[in-house]
Amino acid sequence: MRILFEIDYKNYDVNGTVGKRPSARGIIIKDDKLAMVYSRKYDYYKFPGGGIEANETNEEALIREVKEEVGLEVIPESIQEYGLAIRKEKGKVEDIFIQENYYYLCKITDKILEQDLDDYEDEEGFILKWVDATTAIDANLNHDHKEKNSPRNIHMFEREAKVLGTLIAEDLIKK
Repeated sequence: MRILFEIDYKNYDVNGTVGKRPSARGIIIKDDKLAMVYSRKYDYYKFPGGGIEANETNEEALIREVKEEVGLEVIPESIQEYGLAIRKEKGKVEDIFIQENYYYLCKITDKILEQDLDDYEDEEGFILKWVDATTAIDANLNHDHKEKNSPRNIHMFEREAKVLGTLIAEDLIKK
């Protein structure tokens, strides 16, 4: 899979322990709108997806996470690699934390299923929103996200805005 970009804060001991967290994220485009997770509590957008468990493939994680977060059913045969976004920084437990975000273009069925949110996702008020890329970029980079402005979340806001910008630059989605 091609690397879209890498964010490396170089604030860690290069000889230290390494922890990785891979995730799979869906890029679902319909009528020039993107299916995105919207946090009603903190006013931000993210691509549906999440952590890849030890016993599953990236594609299996993508299908599971999209269903859980936004209630959409991914068509397995439609999944296409898009790109990888990597972040490296000093970890809380390990000396180096590497987050690997695998993005996939995919199509969905017409079914809308019930969300199956984790406690924090439910508390943040995660909902499905069909939105244009510019709206999502503006919300993530310019809106006040209240106490959600931790460094971890600011990284996520910036990461998603960069992926959206790449989709626009490659004419896969309109502004």
